[in-house]
Amino acid sequence: MLDFTPFYITFKLALFTVLILLIIGIPLAYFISMKKWKGKVLVESILMLPIVLPPTVLGFYFLTFLGKNSAFGGFLYRNFNIELAFTFNGILLGSVIFCLPFMLNPIIAGFRGIPANTIESVKMLRKSAWKALFKVYIPYVKRSIWTAILLTFAHTIGEFGVVLMIGGKMEETRVASVAIYDEMNRTNFDAANQYALILLGISFVLIVVLNLVSKNKHNIA
Repeated sequence: MLDFTPFYITFKLALFTVLILLIIGIPLAYFISMKKWKGKVLVESILMLPIVLPPTVLGFYFLTFLGKNSAFGGFLYRNFNIELAFTFNGILLGSVIFCLPFMLNPIIAGFRGIPANTIESVKMLRKSAWKALFKVYIPYVKRSIWTAILLTFAHTIGEFGVVLMIGGKMEETRVASVAIYDEMNRTNFDAANQYALILLGISFVLIVVLNLVSKNKHNIA
């Protein structure tokens, strides 16, 4: 019988990643797209780096700087009993870093697509930055936010390299993509095929929903 625990871990990871990145990503995208400040290009380039960065590179440096034997990782473990390497918290942190651009890009594009007259009207009303964000801009870009949520969720459930590097093959870090890899190594092709078919179906549904959201956004525009 197929073990569905990897799917539970996968969806748990995807859900937590989306929630954390929503809290971080919306204000960050707002200040990147709507504010002028020195060093913005450099900061934006660093934030987008995971798009082109091989997962193994991120995983290697994660273990190097946050592993229990590293200076900072050792400090966290000795003083707060926090262990990031080969734990669910570790793959969650890695997933948040790796998926950040997929949350930011659609929301930044949404904010940059707000008409200039709307922005000028908000300035004339002298609303604070936070009031303008929550009362005006977020409702305006809600479809971009939904796109970001779907992209981030879809990308997270398909993660393999980062999870394998940071989480290894521990029970609490064995997501569906790693389960496929494990079953292939065991030459258990039937189980690997079942895991793969379920992930394929989930991915297809997410793409259909993403296309529908994108189509509706363009129709409104």
